[in-house]
Amino acid sequence: MEDSSSILQFKTLLSNLMRARFPHLYIPTWEEERALSVIRSVSANEGLIKTVRKVFTWSLTNGMAEDGKKGSEESKAPLKCLEFIESYDQPAVFVLKDFHIYFGGAGRQAELQVIRKIRDLVPALKQSPNPKNVIIVSPIMMLPTELQKELTIVDFDLPSFGEIKSVLEEMIDANQRSGRIVIDLSQEEKERLAKAALGLTLHEAENAFARAMVEDGRLDASDVEVILEEKRQIIKKSEILEFIKSDLKIEDVGGLENLKRWLLKRNKSWLDSAAEYGLPAPKGALITGVPGCGKSLIAKAISAMWHLPLLRLDLGQIFSGIVGSSEENMRKAIKTVEAVSPVILWIDEIEKGFSGLSSGGDGGTSNRIFGTFLTWMQEKTKAVFVIATANNIHALPPEMMRKGRFDEIFFVDLPTKKERVEIFRVHLHKRLKNPRVIGDFALSEENINLLAELTEGYVGAEVEQIVVTALFEAFSEERSIRLDDFQKAIQTTVPLSITQAEQIQRIREWANVRAVAATPREDRMEYKQEIAAAKAPEPEDEDVRFARGGRAVDF
Repeated sequence: MEDSSSILQFKTLLSNLMRARFPHLYIPTWEEERALSVIRSVSANEGLIKTVRKVFTWSLTNGMAEDGKKGSEESKAPLKCLEFIESYDQPAVFVLKDFHIYFGGAGRQAELQVIRKIRDLVPALKQSPNPKNVIIVSPIMMLPTELQKELTIVDFDLPSFGEIKSVLEEMIDANQRSGRIVIDLSQEEKERLAKAALGLTLHEAENAFARAMVEDGRLDASDVEVILEEKRQIIKKSEILEFIKSDLKIEDVGGLENLKRWLLKRNKSWLDSAAEYGLPAPKGALITGVPGCGKSLIAKAISAMWHLPLLRLDLGQIFSGIVGSSEENMRKAIKTVEAVSPVILWIDEIEKGFSGLSSGGDGGTSNRIFGTFLTWMQEKTKAVFVIATANNIHALPPEMMRKGRFDEIFFVDLPTKKERVEIFRVHLHKRLKNPRVIGDFALSEENINLLAELTEGYVGAEVEQIVVTALFEAFSEERSIRLDDFQKAIQTTVPLSITQAEQIQRIREWANVRAVAATPREDRMEYKQEIAAAKAPEPEDEDVRFARGGRAVDF
């Protein structure tokens, strides 16, 4: 397998640290064998480290032994292990597996003896006539205060796209030779499968590919879902992030065609083919507007459109009660999200999590977390698309809206008549499937258009509830649905456009110059004709901006 750029960088860093006689290195990773493989490769490469070193490994079960051999019973004791390192007089690298258990798990007295011996080893390793290095490999980062100046942390990245794709190619070649598994993948689909496995260890990726093959005896593009299931296992262990599994399709979202077109053009932008155009992965989008108009719905639908996992970040869980833990929670959340990239990160009602930053009532914790999040959004290089929704955009700090945080800010207004037609069509076809319930009611364009006309000023959520209320009316009388059931539901509903008229107007005024309308130009012009027919006041300067909110930009 050809080394990826990340492995080459790791090898270069590790060899430089070994040549510089750094005595104690600490590699936090779950991929013990993969890390060992790289350490062996570097230790045997005279071109990298000048002096070839023999590799020894230690574990609590095997003791200290030359790589691949059995150690003595005595060397299983941590102090004996360290004494062996001190007395060995040849060039060597000593890999200590899970040695972190002596940094906080044992009784304090025994722990201090081990820590003291590690510190005693520092001058011995540096002054040894033959180069020696100690490398601790552990899945847990545990660093006692006494060793913070003695240990050097070396990050070991998860497998790159190239490494995972090589594993996939090897498995495909092996199964094609055996003829037991049907492989139905184009080059782009192979790339999509490998991209879906980013964030997994090589062992986890191999297991996921093997499971996809044996479930139905074939490997094809639909097996992306099997790969994502492996990623869900990572997210399930986090209380801050939630893996959202949604069957929603983009077609299930009525209207908002301008926003849909913008998203469609960015599909597959995390694949290598986008690099040919010099394109970076999109950063994200902020969607604001009237409550109930489909902001959360479209966030869920993007996952199905792009075939990427959707994670929801709960900002409430970030702010825990323990001092200092909130900042750590945010760092862990960011690290987890990047580990499973490419991914969509959804932050619902983001203004609630970052409101009141100037109050200072929490000792500056909110400001520090907000700063960490903003810096990450600005500088992130991983393929993480952030989709944030907000109802009260005025509560968000201005730094959030600056270019570079999000690619675009969209405003979702009350649906136009054409959009209401689409919303009614989606919900009627979704729920009216039983012939006995439909009866004589015709799912005709005439009826749908009539319902759309009667619901001027209604949001999408209210349209859905009108359909549900009408069905309850028919259900309670054990009969088929009728047109007057819908009309009755409309008459008894007071829409948000009336109860929150002032708030909606304020949002529109803000969006006129700061956001792009999620509704396309042709639908907005249709609305202009609607309000003109109703003898309503004309929107001011329609050619420059749309009075219902959002700059007149079409994608």
